[in-house]
Amino acid sequence: MAPVGQDMGITYEDFLDESYEPTETDLVCEFYIEPASGIDWEAAASRVASESSNGTWTELQVEGNIRDLSATACNIDKENGHITVAYPDVLFEPGSMPQVLSCIAGNIMGMKAVERIRLLDCHWPEQLVQSFPGPQYGSAVKSELLDAADRPATATVPKPKVGLSTDQHVQVGYEAWTGGVDLLKDDENLTDQSFNPFEDRLSESLAARDRAEEETGETKSYLLNVTGTGTDMLERVDLAAEHGCEFVMVDIVTTGWAALQQVRERCERTGQAIHAHRAMHAAFDRIPTHGVSMRVIAQISRLCGVDHIHTGTAGLGKLENEDTLGINDWLASDLHGMTDVLPVASGGLHPGLVSPLFDALGTNLMVQAGGGIHGHPDGTHEGAKAFRAASEGVAAGKSIEDAAAEEPALARAIEKWGTETPR
Repeated sequence: MAPVGQDMGITYEDFLDESYEPTETDLVCEFYIEPASGIDWEAAASRVASESSNGTWTELQVEGNIRDLSATACNIDKENGHITVAYPDVLFEPGSMPQVLSCIAGNIMGMKAVERIRLLDCHWPEQLVQSFPGPQYGSAVKSELLDAADRPATATVPKPKVGLSTDQHVQVGYEAWTGGVDLLKDDENLTDQSFNPFEDRLSESLAARDRAEEETGETKSYLLNVTGTGTDMLERVDLAAEHGCEFVMVDIVTTGWAALQQVRERCERTGQAIHAHRAMHAAFDRIPTHGVSMRVIAQISRLCGVDHIHTGTAGLGKLENEDTLGINDWLASDLHGMTDVLPVASGGLHPGLVSPLFDALGTNLMVQAGGGIHGHPDGTHEGAKAFRAASEGVAAGKSIEDAAAEEPALARAIEKWGTETPR
């Protein structure tokens, strides 16, 4: 008999109820699991729900309605290895992505009760969603901050990734801008190194940007990598705003979600859009049976407020194939009225891949090429002309051959790379 004033003990079995129907206020998560040897499916599922909410390894005697805060494993699909866990909304601190992830992707990733566990998908309740800011612009950056309303926005990273001096970096940017690219982009590992200091690169690049705008009559801008420590990042955001840079770039995984949320708050004041680079994501999502899926990383990023994020090339570039189309569809979906996110296709792209890329993903994209522009046999300026002609032409319904017939720089690019996917 339970002591006076106390509830019965809570055990693992209390976290499993396959008849439970999640409510509209629950955060519902789908996991892939492989139970450990000697652990059945029901025991493994209940342990996931327990450890990620308010349970522990031994029976507890508790007072009151603490069970109302427990997660519930409510569906087990042994054939596919999937389980569903519903979390009551009150478990979460509103607007705190670190706290949310400490629940749904925290200790459970190291539990001995499962050999493998992967957070596959989340269904976010309205109240929790509305506690996050979401993007300021999303896909509207193409029209509000750029001149790319009716076509994919284009971006490029100077190559090599790091090692160029400030002058070299600026010159590459100028040639790309005047060749037709909308955005110059820092690579993920270029921040404030001695060979290319942050403030010098910022001021000199934007001066070159202004010249390019005058020459082309088009809006140009710069995806400036502000990644650093929390204080440094906020100072870099402010400095970029003072120089008239409409965008900042953040390495969202290596920086962390709390830091991203701070940047989003600052960008609300400055009016800047956030470009999300996903460097290190594969540490979580490359193994298909463990970790956190890129789909969930993209969801988290949208809630925290990025405007565009790299989502892959549907296997057409140099990186591993992934569910790019599914992720892009989710980023464009209705999420309780939250602004959408513009997907970025990048990684091994060149003009010869633009047609199959748009066939697979549509044209509401940002398309980014590095070597596929700077490796053009006639240099960066001609490479930018080729990439712009391919993107604009295919988006308008032309074949790549017809577009190449109208632009010699594109014909040269096709002659060099054809339509082959790099490795």
